[in-house]
Amino acid sequence: MKYLDIFIDTAAELAQHKLRTLLTLLGMIFGVGAVIAMLNIGEGAEREALKMIDTMGLHNLIIEAKEFEDKELKEQRKHSAGLSIRDGEIAAKSLPFVEAFSAQKLIDTYSIFSAQGKSDGEAIGVSSSFFELSKFNLAQGRMLNDDDDLSFSQVALLGSATAKQLFPLGGAVGQNIKINHLWFKVVGVLEAPFLKKQEFQGIKLGGAQSRVFVPLKTSMHKFASKELDSEVTSIKLKINKAVDPIEAAKAVSHLLTRRHNKVDDYTLVIPAALLAQQKQTQQIFNIVMSCVAGISLLVGGIGIMNIMLATVLERTKEIGLLRAIGATQKDIQLQFISESFTISILGGILGVFFGILLSELISIYSQWAVSWSLTAIILSFSICAMVGLTFGVYPAIKASKLDPIDALQSD
Repeated sequence: MKYLDIFIDTAAELAQHKLRTLLTLLGMIFGVGAVIAMLNIGEGAEREALKMIDTMGLHNLIIEAKEFEDKELKEQRKHSAGLSIRDGEIAAKSLPFVEAFSAQKLIDTYSIFSAQGKSDGEAIGVSSSFFELSKFNLAQGRMLNDDDDLSFSQVALLGSATAKQLFPLGGAVGQNIKINHLWFKVVGVLEAPFLKKQEFQGIKLGGAQSRVFVPLKTSMHKFASKELDSEVTSIKLKINKAVDPIEAAKAVSHLLTRRHNKVDDYTLVIPAALLAQQKQTQQIFNIVMSCVAGISLLVGGIGIMNIMLATVLERTKEIGLLRAIGATQKDIQLQFISESFTISILGGILGVFFGILLSELISIYSQWAVSWSLTAIILSFSICAMVGLTFGVYPAIKASKLDPIDALQSD
């Protein structure tokens, strides 16, 4: 009952000075809101990065053929035939940590259409293992398989965006489309992954949804390509999870350097390294924003101390009267600490709502990914309560040490 009475007295005292209480609360509200918004954005960025990396495969290495001007390409081809399926096969056989590989061949596409529409996307030939290494999911139909590749089948798998363009009314599976001069039967449609960004660390993502996939050997034997082009556009290697991708990349690079006679005609992309770089950048961002939010909470705490010290001066006679009728120093301390603590708790609660609102506004206007973090809410609220409690101690001690006779005689 004693603590309940103290809380009621505290609420009544704060209610008598609404404007002053509100101004004191603002520092805590902004501080807590900034912490929550910062941590939510950081959590969202990390999850979005993981989702984007997942489309490339966290434990994959991607080898891409470089593009050159015709004159430079001719000189290159004197020493290296460019990226080939054989590169992937040799890597899988000679490097024990390579569990599987897939190859891609970009088709020089000038026309893709169906009876219902046309697409401005591009066609690409892929080996059947491509979809396993890239973790694509099916929305309809089936994936391309080894039989399609061995028999040079004219079948196609559509990305979700391409399927909407070619078949706006749906029902793409079983229909025919024409790629350049050849007709293909649609056997499946990919499920569209939700990505807010189409690029990660300079690597374009999400392009698969605007593509038409056909068997690799079909693309190589039934579509024309330039004489000096590489046999394949890119190769993806699946690396054993127990092996460090960066160390694996060094071995792969050494192998390709020897096979290509030291000609630098390929680029090696390491998704795990991109993710590590993203996390490091995000960590720096979090530290900077934490400092800013911490300063805001510190300013809020100083504001609470300032107001409580002013309150001590205003209520000197009241303190003297309480001491005269039997209140102990501990009672006075408890009363003033409860007021500062109540302000910080109220500021923390309002700050949580402000942080949620701020996160939503940032997400809407900046298109940043936001992921709700219970840890962020608990952490920021706890820090706010601790700051309020800490900065209320000194005014409470000062109030309790006032001499009752001098306090009653003060003006």
